[in-house]
Amino acid sequence: MNERHPHIVVQDLTMAYGDYVLMRDLTFTINRGDVFIIMGGSGCGKSTMMAILIGLKKPAKGRVLYNDVDFWGASHEIRDTIIRRAGVMYQSGALWSSMTLAENIALPLETYTNLSPSRIREVVELKLALVGMAGFEEFYPAEISGGMQKRAGIARAMALDPEVLFFDEPSAGLDPISACHLDDLILELRESLGTTMVVVTHELASIFAIGNNSVFLDVSQRTMTATGDPKLLLHDTHNPELHRFLTRGAKS
Repeated sequence: MNERHPHIVVQDLTMAYGDYVLMRDLTFTINRGDVFIIMGGSGCGKSTMMAILIGLKKPAKGRVLYNDVDFWGASHEIRDTIIRRAGVMYQSGALWSSMTLAENIALPLETYTNLSPSRIREVVELKLALVGMAGFEEFYPAEISGGMQKRAGIARAMALDPEVLFFDEPSAGLDPISACHLDDLILELRESLGTTMVVVTHELASIFAIGNNSVFLDVSQRTMTATGDPKLLLHDTHNPELHRFLTRGAKS
């Protein structure tokens, strides 16, 4: 992890809804193998930023480069190829309630590969084992805890062996112990698979536990005011908004 190679580069990006500019002048780099945190207060555009990175919303201005390819300047076919190399774990887990965990994880494999049913079953079992849920293939989402649903959501996001995994508020709704276990899992997967992780979160415990790189979206200035390792940002910053964000709840 000493050598840092750019995986996703955001250049001079503006996020807007019609004439309303949410964030402007965003420039930062997500390196291969990073656990990159998109952080900021409520309404700063964290989820919008993720939507732009995964191809759900076009920026008003600027570029997103995946391995030097201009994502939004490319054809639909190239964008589709790039996004096939990404996996997304949504805040709720977003599992189909009428499907077993095995069926949920098998769905992208059945849709985008030519693997045989027996091979798909093997992949499903492997992905569940990677998130500590071996033997839960025939359970339905309603039969397992919220933390387990999130783990199953990660297993589905990994179904196609992505180069980058996106997490939308992964710890939301979890008790502190379950949230800590989920943070540990994210780090374990990064270490074992070498996958780049992009995490949208406002949870301080997670930010400091897993993040080695980040961008801070300052809602008061409608732009980014810092990028880098969150622990170093806390130590070095002279930005009062960033300091307040990173010390919320701390005793004075």
